[in-house]
Amino acid sequence: MHFQSWSYRFAEQVLNSNLTVKNEIESIIRSTELPKAAYPRPELNKRFDDAFVKFGWQRQPRVFEEEDVDEDKEMPFSKIDFLKARVGVEVAFSHASFIGIDLLKLQTLSYANLDKIDVGVYIVATKPLHKATGKAFDGSVMFEKVQRYLPHFKSAIQVPIWVVGLLPS
Repeated sequence: MHFQSWSYRFAEQVLNSNLTVKNEIESIIRSTELPKAAYPRPELNKRFDDAFVKFGWQRQPRVFEEEDVDEDKEMPFSKIDFLKARVGVEVAFSHASFIGIDLLKLQTLSYANLDKIDVGVYIVATKPLHKATGKAFDGSVMFEKVQRYLPHFKSAIQVPIWVVGLLPS
């Protein structure tokens, strides 16, 4: 897939200090193909999941380290999609109302008590992808919205975040 990116709080510069991981993320994105299905979001999520795991990324690590948590009752927003080398990745094709939860997970992972990431990567759809797929990403978090909203959260979201917007081929 093609993509565009936007660097919040110098995220790209932070990622450039770990160029191997940044190149790996870019390679995963470029090699992941958009499914031809009428509703491609679940399959696209699976393709990203398979690709990140193939490269040794930890899948669905918990945001909080809690003892005695029943895995069946654990809330999905208490996990991030992928973690490796102090980089957290959230792939977000869910409803736009989850933007705050997604960003807060990245912030929480960088907080002093947890200190698990130095930078977050937020992979989302773009308006051009939405239009090209016959509005298959209706209601999803959009790159353009993240660009508009994230600066308003500057006092709450202090972790650098590299926002990646997927584009049609």
